[in-house]
Amino acid sequence: MPLALLALAISAFGIGTTEFVIMGLLPEVAGDFSVSIPTAGLLISGYALGVVVGGPLLTVLGTKAPRKGMLLALMGLFIVGNLVSALAPAYGLLLAGRVLAAFAHGAFFGIGSVVAADLVAPHKRAGAIALMFTGLTAANVLGVPMGTLLGQHFGWRSTFYVVAALGVIGFAGIAALVPVQPRAEDARLGPELAVFRRPQIWLALTMTVFGWGGIFAMFTYITPMMTELAGFADGSVTWLLFLFGVGLFVGNLFGGWFADRALMRSLYVILSVLAVLLFAFTLAAHSKVGAIVTIPLIGLFGFATVAPLQKRVMDQAEGAPTLASAANIAAFNLGNALSAWLGGLVISSGLGYDAPNWVGGLLTVAALAVALFSGALERRTAKRAGRVVARGAVAEETGVAVG
Repeated sequence: MPLALLALAISAFGIGTTEFVIMGLLPEVAGDFSVSIPTAGLLISGYALGVVVGGPLLTVLGTKAPRKGMLLALMGLFIVGNLVSALAPAYGLLLAGRVLAAFAHGAFFGIGSVVAADLVAPHKRAGAIALMFTGLTAANVLGVPMGTLLGQHFGWRSTFYVVAALGVIGFAGIAALVPVQPRAEDARLGPELAVFRRPQIWLALTMTVFGWGGIFAMFTYITPMMTELAGFADGSVTWLLFLFGVGLFVGNLFGGWFADRALMRSLYVILSVLAVLLFAFTLAAHSKVGAIVTIPLIGLFGFATVAPLQKRVMDQAEGAPTLASAANIAAFNLGNALSAWLGGLVISSGLGYDAPNWVGGLLTVAALAVALFSGALERRTAKRAGRVVARGAVAEETGVAVG
C-alpha cells in the first residue's frame, strides 16, 4: 500500500482522538468552567453537529480545489480548532474550537476516502479506505485512553495541545507523501449535486445512518451498563473500552478486505451478525464474562461496516463521488445523534440500562432491510439493462427493430 495512506491514517488518528477524548475529560472541563456535566456534554453533540453541517459545506466550497490542497487546508483548520480549544478562556470559546475542528472532520474523511481509493487499483479500494480509517480505530484503542490520562494528570488543555501537534504531523505527512491530484475536468458542483438524484445514493446513506446508529446506541451507554448491570468497578470501564477498541481495529481491516471481494454480500453478513450480537448483549450485559466476550465482537462487526458503507456510497456516486462521500460521513454522525437520543429515551422511560441494545439491534435490522432492498433493486436494474442490450444486439444483427 502507498505511504500516502500512512499520512492519511495519522491525520485520522488525530481527528478521532479529538472527537472522542472529550468524553473522558468532561468532569475536568465542567469543573474548570463551573458548568454542569450536561452543559459540558454539549461539547460532544456540538462536535457531531459540526461534522454534519461542516463536512458537506466545506466539500461544496472546495469543489474547484485540488484534493491534496483541500486536505492540507482542512488539517490547518483542524490544528487551529484544537489550539482555540486549548487556549479557550471561556466555555463558549471551547465549544467554538470544537465545532471548528469538527468542520474539518467531515470534509477530511469524505475527501480522504476518495483520495485513498484513487491511490490503489480498483479491486483494492475498500481496503485502502479501511487503512485510512485505521487511524480512527487506533484513536479509540490508544489516543483516547492516553489523551484522557494526560488530561487528568496535566490538565485537559494539555490534551488539546498534543492533538494539535498530531495535526501538524498529519499536515506534514500529507504535504510530503500524498501525490498532487489536480481537479478533474468534471469536478464541478453541478455533477456533485446531480448524484443525489440517484435513489441508490439515498439508500446507501440510510444504510449508514441505521447501520452505524446500531452500534452507537450501545456504545453511548456502555459505562452505566457495565457498572450498574454487569457489576464492574468504575475503574474497569477503561480496559473494557480498550477491548472494544481492539475489536474496532480488527473489524475495520476485516470489513475492508471483505468488501473488496463482495461488497453487498459483506454488508448482508456483517449487519446480520451485528444485529444478533446487539440483541444478545441485552442478556450478556448482566454478566461480567458475557460482557467481556461480547464487547470486542460488537466492536469488530460494528466497525466492519464502515469501509463497505463508505465504498457503497462512492460506487453509487461514480463520476462525482466527493460530496456524496462527505455526506456519508455526515450520515455516520447523524446515526450517532439519532441512536444516542433513542437510547436515552428508552432509559428515561424506565426500560433499563440494557434497553439501548434493543434500539441498536432494531436499527441494525432496519439497515439490513435497506441493504437487501438496495441489492434487489440493483439486480433488477441490471437485469433490465441486460435485456435492453440483448434486444439491441439482436436488432443490429438482423436489421429488424425488436420491441
